Amino acid sequence: MQHPSPLISPPPSEVEQTLLNRELGILAFNARVLAQAEDPTVPLLERLRYLCISSSNMDELFEIRVSGLHEQMRGSPTYRSPDGLLSAQILAQVSERAHGLVARQYQVLNEMILPALENEGVYLHQTDEWNAQQAAWAREYFDEQILPVLTPIGLDPVQPFPKIYNKSLNFIVTLQGEDAFQRDSGIAIVQAPRILPRLIPVPPEISGYPHGFMMLTSIMQGFVSALFPGMEVQGCYQFRVTRNSDLFVDEEEVTNLRLALQGELSQRHFGSAVRLEISEHCPAPITQLLLREFGLQPVDCYRVDGPVNLIRLMPLADKVDRADLKFPPFTPGIPNALQREENVFDAIRAQDILLHHPYQSFTPVLEFLQTAARDPDVVAIKQTIYRTGNESELMDTLINAARNGKEVTVVVELMARFDEEININWAAQLEEVGAHVVYGIVGHKTHAKMLLVLRREKGKLKRYVHLGTGNYHPRTARLYTDFGLLTCNPEITQDVHEVFQQLTGLGKANRQHHLWQSPFTMHKKILGAIRHEIDHAHQGKPARVIAKMNALLETEVIEMLYAASQAGVKIDLIVRGVCALRPGVPGLSDNITVRSIVGRFLEHSRVFYFYNGGQENVYLSSADWMNRNLLNRVEIAFPLLNQKLKQRVIDEGLLVHLQDTQLSWVMDADGNYTRLRDSAGNTSCSQELLLYQLAT
Repeated sequence: MQHPSPLISPPPSEVEQTLLNRELGILAFNARVLAQAEDPTVPLLERLRYLCISSSNMDELFEIRVSGLHEQMRGSPTYRSPDGLLSAQILAQVSERAHGLVARQYQVLNEMILPALENEGVYLHQTDEWNAQQAAWAREYFDEQILPVLTPIGLDPVQPFPKIYNKSLNFIVTLQGEDAFQRDSGIAIVQAPRILPRLIPVPPEISGYPHGFMMLTSIMQGFVSALFPGMEVQGCYQFRVTRNSDLFVDEEEVTNLRLALQGELSQRHFGSAVRLEISEHCPAPITQLLLREFGLQPVDCYRVDGPVNLIRLMPLADKVDRADLKFPPFTPGIPNALQREENVFDAIRAQDILLHHPYQSFTPVLEFLQTAARDPDVVAIKQTIYRTGNESELMDTLINAARNGKEVTVVVELMARFDEEININWAAQLEEVGAHVVYGIVGHKTHAKMLLVLRREKGKLKRYVHLGTGNYHPRTARLYTDFGLLTCNPEITQDVHEVFQQLTGLGKANRQHHLWQSPFTMHKKILGAIRHEIDHAHQGKPARVIAKMNALLETEVIEMLYAASQAGVKIDLIVRGVCALRPGVPGLSDNITVRSIVGRFLEHSRVFYFYNGGQENVYLSSADWMNRNLLNRVEIAFPLLNQKLKQRVIDEGLLVHLQDTQLSWVMDADGNYTRLRDSAGNTSCSQELLLYQLAT
């Protein structure tokens, strides 16, 4: 029996409407994430993490998608998105569903997670609950750690409303009385410096709980009167503003993309406001004042029963040392092929090596690069970098390789959203040691994941490569599911060499042996592969497509999938996030199923399977089936040529998820999701099964 999901879902569509809305699909995914926070079978501190992740996802929705819709509505009010809706219609539906989702987040926090944490000795002390000892401790902390760095700003004709930083914590304080200069404006703003911790541990002997905490918001609200001596504080209300955080850089106009980005980054945090979050008890006149100040409408205001930024609760899960309230630890496995050989190059020469993260370790990728950096026979290293983090052993290794005299070339994507500053800093460090740093192609983000090593062996140069579906980011490699391939296949390595030549030099794109590459061939190859399945179905032969990805939005691919369904091709889609295709519509998509896997790990790998008359072609890719990935980015898809590795990807990357009855959500034609449950009560959890098979 299947249990219906209580998720916020897109509204029913007309049968002739063949596409679902992107923004509503994002909200539906976020609701599935929030459902993990409600699930009592998930460890308690992990439920808190899911709640924080859902809040972070909402931030990005407003910063990028909602702000983009506002821009679209102002610039082209008659424009309709591919699903046929006007921007104003989408905004109205997003607002309705977002308000419901935010209300549910705080309901989950206050009615489920906080009471359950208290039962486990983990407690958040609220201001109105402090006893005398707790109040004295909080006052001392406020006087010593908080008060010295605060700058209250009274509003008067001389001092206008201060600039409010994107997503920063602020308080609006209502006052009565006159100050030393006989001013009585009655309103002040207190901005919480970003340097202050938002979650403060309380000693157990003070707390009365083994793990007690106070939020910065509670302490500041408790003693805000100290900032206004001689005046009466009538109210203190926390608020937060979310702003447009998309960067605009005209890549065709700028002469130095890095300098242009640096100039734009300084303004990102002060873009146009799109959302106001405020304490639920804030009086209407104060709320209206803030809305006017930020140019927002009442519908843009989100009243919350708790901290305005739930993400600030994320550190609590790390600060509480309770292994029983977290997912069981595991040690990622190492492929036998790498354990048998001391030298990674010997291992790769012996056979292609498949890595399945996080079940298998990312360490072999680091060791591959580190070995290359110090190997006297290695003459050159080339790599693409999209996201890698502030601290990166991998980037340090590239810097050391350049210092060791290797010819190091790094294609750094400066336009990787929210990682622009990090990537600029790494680019500067690489240039300082003599590495060649390239910023890709104007108008095309470089999203392909490639690492190429050129090594001298027996007087000749031999290429080795690592190709992956995920970023070169060791931390996310423990949280995201991704595949990686180590190979020295001469045709594949030649293809990778050609892609690097395109990225760093000039010239026409050469014909590739095996790789599908965006923006040149991947879109056509995907359409062609589906069309082949249609031809087989018309001939009465078995025909099947299975594809796993993060998002499915590209309209031509969707139309081809519809055509394949109508021809009798069986199609199973595993789409973690937003999916614009409508499955199960009679006469349109009867043979298509769509499911989403949401669990301990973020499903990030992209896997494309085409039965192809029994040949079973399998590709791993960096690209989702979205317009931007297939037509406006540099992406690659690479085949599994080794039969054993191909079968592993089919089993571990596709079939295990199609059999999942614990983490799987099945989508209907209107974009509603139902959590799949086996009628006999049996559960099959794909991620747990893979942990058992591949990790230790």
